[in-house]
Amino acid sequence: MVQTRSEVDAAPIVLPPEAEVRAQLERIQSSSEFDVPERARRFLAYVIDEVVAGRGDRIKGYSIAVEVFGRDSSFDSQNDPVVRIEAARIRRALERYYLLAGQNDPIIITIPKGGYVPVFSRHDRGGPPDADSSSQVLAVETGGEGGDRGWKTVFLAATLFCILGASALYVGWRGNEAPDAMPNAATEVSTAPDVPGVIVAPFEDLSETGDSKIVARGLTDKVIEQISKFKEIVVIADRPPGTSGETPLKVAPPARYALSGSVRFAGDKLWLSTRLVNRENGSVLWAESYSEDLQVRNVLELESDVARAVASALAQPYGVIFRADASKVASSPPDDWEAYQCTLAYYGYRADLNPQTHASVQDCLKRAVKGFPGYATAWALLSLTYIDQLRFRYRLDAPTSPPLDLAMETARRAVELDPQNVRGLQAEMLAFFFRGDVDTALNIGARAFAMNPNDPELSAEYGLRMALSGQWKRGCALVSDAVSRNTGPLGYFETGLAVCFYMQRNYVAAEQWIRAADAQANPLYHLIVAAILGQLEKSVDAAKERRWIETNAPGFLGNLRREVAMRIHRPEDQAHFMEGLAKAGIPIPIR
Repeated sequence: MVQTRSEVDAAPIVLPPEAEVRAQLERIQSSSEFDVPERARRFLAYVIDEVVAGRGDRIKGYSIAVEVFGRDSSFDSQNDPVVRIEAARIRRALERYYLLAGQNDPIIITIPKGGYVPVFSRHDRGGPPDADSSSQVLAVETGGEGGDRGWKTVFLAATLFCILGASALYVGWRGNEAPDAMPNAATEVSTAPDVPGVIVAPFEDLSETGDSKIVARGLTDKVIEQISKFKEIVVIADRPPGTSGETPLKVAPPARYALSGSVRFAGDKLWLSTRLVNRENGSVLWAESYSEDLQVRNVLELESDVARAVASALAQPYGVIFRADASKVASSPPDDWEAYQCTLAYYGYRADLNPQTHASVQDCLKRAVKGFPGYATAWALLSLTYIDQLRFRYRLDAPTSPPLDLAMETARRAVELDPQNVRGLQAEMLAFFFRGDVDTALNIGARAFAMNPNDPELSAEYGLRMALSGQWKRGCALVSDAVSRNTGPLGYFETGLAVCFYMQRNYVAAEQWIRAADAQANPLYHLIVAAILGQLEKSVDAAKERRWIETNAPGFLGNLRREVAMRIHRPEDQAHFMEGLAKAGIPIPIR
């Protein structure tokens, strides 16, 4: 397990007076920059109350789950990740608060990774906390790793730009082709879409020993290897192939971002500092430090763990690079990002799966693949919009080919263009799953997961397919882990966790998860809510969900058994889900 600097190098102070602690908590809780749900606010207040009362040693995941989230004595943190997920959310929100509103606050409150006990420290009022530390995230434009709603706003802004201002971006793309016409796979492409490029400089060896030099070179290579698994970005090694790490390129390749790092040995401790810089203005978008004890860790294993942590933070959907680009597109769209801007728009739509934006995003991606037929990621995301059209019953009356056929065709095009593109494999997995070929779907998902287990978007979708096929324990564990690592909007996968708890007959936890999910515009969300409420015998609330479905998504009710069977594989699981719907007052067809 890789440690960050905050875990091993924090500088805690003697607990300040209670009045100061509570005043600081009030400043944080009342700030709009501390953007978290109410249950996360209760979490923070609870752990601070416990420390103030002298019971910090009693703060455990179990006590938080019971006291804050109302779980019962059977709570199992391995199966229910609520505490881990909310702790991660609070850490990001505190980070955002101190970078923006709380720069001059007298007390800094953090919750180091690896536990839930808050740590208090002071800093000079003249600047932001720990401003000289490379472990501090210095967010510019993107606003730091704040609450989910803050990032959702950024991505939805990018989506809105796609919808309202897209005409200028599509000059030269328009032709006489039908909307669903697909270019020939052999089409020659002279230019590539302007996807973000990241220059990875050789990590600096600060200790200048034989071992540290080897580790610095190994870490550089591992980071390049792991980031390159995310096909939405381009990785550029800042040295000619075959040369030593100390020889940078004389002319830097065109890239918006640069990643650098340094390695230092201190006794048996290895320190690694990394940072990502916007090359246009020199601003630091992200920085982090890691440390490990060389006596207990294999160096190769350490290099791989650190590289995976860096790659996941930077390159995953909703990661640092995507947030920076979405923020820039939303505020000042460049003229040369047409196709890549469509991928940003897709993730904006993906934040809440709103049917109002689905058509515009899909059309944007259709134009992207016409303009850049070799852009595998755009083909993959286009396939996912066809999948959504089927599973969420968006515009099924549109005069196009059947969505599942289009999804399979576009997914295969993505995989043909780039067999290592996990987004393409993700789309192909879903196409086979909704076709009913579950075994093939899971085989494809396993192959994609083996290629890049650091992509929480992929691993959560793969885990959900496993769960819905009947492998509930393994699949739900994978979804849980992915949710805890995902830095972006979580509504869709929180909905998946609600289904996991429903199938375990833990209907109280299922309701808590579905209420946390911000996916009210999606009809499937309301169907799941109805089933849960039916099992809880909350008839009044269940009736509201039934009326919403009847008004907004009557297609789900026309052939309910087929709709459930398309998603939930085993007959006994289908019967369990429909039992909840029947208790909610939704009529179940005999066959």
